[in-house]
Amino acid sequence: MKGLNVKILLWLILFILCWVFAALALVLYPVIWLLLLPFRLIGIAVTSVFELLRALLLLPSRLLGVSR
Repeated sequence: MKGLNVKILLWLILFILCWVFAALALVLYPVIWLLLLPFRLIGIAVTSVFELLRALLLLPSRLLGVSR
């Protein structure tokens, strides 16, 4: 009977802790997303610049009709 009480107590502690962590995650996720948004925009801009440079470098071969 004592082991059963310990198990129930551990399950209740786990339920309480998981509920707190789940609520914390729901609150913090949008904040973290907003903090990381500038880095995502910088990544999009850098990718666009590299694609533009690639297009400029491959333009002569495309004009001459060389296939990949």
